[in-house]
Formats: sequence, C-alpha cells, structure tokens
Amino acid sequence: MKLNEDWLAVAMGLGIVAIGLGHLAGVDLLGWCAKTQVWTDWSKAVAPASGTWAWPGALSLAATYLFLLALTSLGAVFLGARIGQFALGFTAIFWISYACWILGSYAHIAATPDKLQAHGISWSLNLTSEAGFILALGAGLLVGNFLPRFAQSIQPAIRPEWYIKTGIVILGGSLGVQAAEQLALAKAVMFRGLCAIVEAYLIYWAVVYFVARRFFRFPREWSAPLASGISICGVSAAIATGAAIKARPIVPIMVSSLVVIFAVVELLILPFAAQAFLSHEPMVAGAWMGLAVKTDGAAVASGAIADALIRAKALEQGVHYQPNWIMGAATTVKVFIDVFIGVWAFVLAVVWCSWIEGKPGQRVPLAHIWGRFPKFVIGYLIAFLGILVVAWQRADLVDPLKTAMGEANLLRGVFFAMTFFAIGAVSNFRKLWEEGIGRLAAVYVVCLFGFIIWVGLAISWIFFHGVKPPLVGG
Repeated sequence: MKLNEDWLAVAMGLGIVAIGLGHLAGVDLLGWCAKTQVWTDWSKAVAPASGTWAWPGALSLAATYLFLLALTSLGAVFLGARIGQFALGFTAIFWISYACWILGSYAHIAATPDKLQAHGISWSLNLTSEAGFILALGAGLLVGNFLPRFAQSIQPAIRPEWYIKTGIVILGGSLGVQAAEQLALAKAVMFRGLCAIVEAYLIYWAVVYFVARRFFRFPREWSAPLASGISICGVSAAIATGAAIKARPIVPIMVSSLVVIFAVVELLILPFAAQAFLSHEPMVAGAWMGLAVKTDGAAVASGAIADALIRAKALEQGVHYQPNWIMGAATTVKVFIDVFIGVWAFVLAVVWCSWIEGKPGQRVPLAHIWGRFPKFVIGYLIAFLGILVVAWQRADLVDPLKTAMGEANLLRGVFFAMTFFAIGAVSNFRKLWEEGIGRLAAVYVVCLFGFIIWVGLAISWIFFHGVKPPLVGG
C-alpha cells in the first residue's frame, strides 16, 4: 500500500508527539534525543534532551540518527522507494544537515545579545540557532550545483516536502502547550494577542500580495507564499500556503530562507528601538516583537532582549517589573499567528479553487477543495488542539506536557534542517536567478520596512497600550 507524503507526515508527526506523551505516565521516552545548544566548546554542542538519560552527546546524536533512519525508512516503504538507496541517501542528508545545525549554533554565530555574558563572549552575529538552517541550505546548493554525482546518489532521500510537513505537525504539539501555558499566565494578554493577529492577517497579507503582484510582477505562485511568509511566519506559513495553491517546492522554501535572513536584521534593531521609544509601554513593545519579527526563534529572542532592556531602563526610574512578561506578550502573539496557519491554508485552498482557478459561474465540488487542502495541516491542528485541551483541563499536566513537547520539538528541528539541505540540493543558482530571487528580496525590503513594522507597532499600541507587567513584590 502506498501513501502520499501529506498523510505520511501526519502519521509520523503525530506518532512522535504520542511517544513524547509518555511523560504523562512518568516515562521519558524521548529524553535520549540529541539537543543542539549554543556552544563555545564543541564537545558541549550536543547533549541528551533530558537529564534522565545520562548519555554522552555523541551517543545521543547516534541514537537520534538511528531512530529517524528507522522511522523514515518505514515511511519510504509506503512511498514506494527502494529502502537501500533511501537509507544511504538519508544518512548523508542527516549528517550534513546536523553538522550545519551544530555549526550554526556556535556562540559567535548564534548567541543573542542577552546571552553573550552567559557564554563568556563579547560579540556575536546574533543569528540564533536558526543560522544552521541557512547553512544547511547553502550546503545543499553547493551539492546540487557543484557535486551533481553525489546529488544524484542521494536523490531517493531528497524529499523536502515530506520532511517539512512532518516537522510542522510536530510543531503543532509544541505550540499547543505554549498556548496553554500562556493561558494560565495571562488570559487578558492572550485575548489582546488574538485580536491583534487577526488584524495583522487582514492587513499584512493583502498588502504584501498586492505589492508583489502589482509593482514587482510576480505570478500568484510566488506572491501568495511570499505574502504568507512575510506577514505570518516564514517556514510554516509559506509551506502551508504553497501546498494549498500547489506551488512548486522551491517557492516556499526560498521565501522561508529570506524570512530567516531578514529576521536577523530585525533582531538587531527592534529591541533597542523598543527600549528607546516604548519603555513606558512595555507590553506594546513585547507585542510589537511578536508581530514584526517573522520567525519563532528570532521573535522570542527579540522579546527576551526587549524584556531585559526595558526592565533595566525602568529600574533606573525606580520601577521594578517582574521578568518575562514582555517576552510573554511577544510569545503569545507569535503563537497565535502560528495557530492560524491551518485556518489560512484552508481559506486559500477555497479561494484558489473557487475564484483563481475556477471558471465564472462554475461550482467547485467539495472533493476538489479537499484534494487541494494540505492534509498535514490536519495533523498540525490535531496535535495543537489535543495538547491545548489536555493542558487546559488539567493544569497539573502543563509541566510534563511542556517537557514532552520540548523533546518532540527537537526532532522537528532536525526535519527542518534536512528540509533546507534537501531543497538546496535540487536547486541551481541560475534557475533561482531566473525565478527572480533578487526581486523577491526587494519585495521583502519594501514591505518589511515600508509598512509591516509600522502597522505592527500601531496594532500593538491599539491593543496593548496601558497594560503593564506586574511589579516585583506587587
């Protein structure tokens, strides 16, 4: 029996989430997974996810490889691939991708300004560990363009859509527990965050799409994933949108790469701008980070930096805010932006079937919409809603759920890294230039600095001004 990559991603992603839930029974089934951390000593770059498993980092990494090799090889059977060829290709992709992730996590590359002292360094490129994804993309491009024989030998395992869709399903569980945790901390902040991101979807997406189509003459295949990547959240939103409109895999991945790169620029600028101009409205500053910075890692890091900077400035004036509330506002807004990805994918599938590709007066069968809808989004929503409901109903389970999804999310990171390598391996520089990668970056610059940052600030002000973090001892 054969399955398509969509349904296989649902099965694999939910399977990994289910294994992680062993924590609810007091059993740590994923604690052996390799955890890549920001490092200065390479021997400490990788460690087991949980202290329950007192393994050397190298053994943990080997176990992660063997687990994913077995899981994906089983999946390859359902895809009709030859297991031997797939296993050899997967082995190369895994180790190259993970090496890039480790290199991208080097402290002088990845450490954010609030973490420099902890790592004993005075400078960093501030790229966060997501720099590893860009390095993996670069490695893939080198293989695809300059090592064609090697690229051909690993071709059976170069399946970027399968990897990214599995990662996004796992991400649903992680976001579910984050949403539940924020609910326990601040329902009012969550309500404001929900309102803010609804406004952001309606404004951001439409304007970016219009600019890409009208002024830069991009076709819909590029404009829709670009609008989702810039206005919602890079990788996940661009991939879901690409699947909903049946875009080629290269389109959403290249959009995602630009998002990660530009998020670095925002990370370096926006927290310090928030300290200078929004120290009297700290929750506005936090929400602004969540609305303006378009990757999860960079958005949370921006929130953390803004949290530290604004609390320090407030303390000089005798105001002692409790830590993490500003960062919590950024995280809350970002989580709800991600949550709506599934809803937006469904909306776009209906729009594309009914208006973009449909004929005037023609009724689109529900089966056609169902065929267009990206099935992995169903897995994403099941993971998100399932974890959220359990955590909501049982507050005592939030901590074990957080640990469980944190471990499962490590495997999500591996799938993301392999995705970037795989898409690079099937791309070539000449074709990317012909597709208009330079113009794609120009759209991003115009939209990001022309209105996204400022509209995000305005929306944050509307919904969060006057809201203050609690005081220490208050």
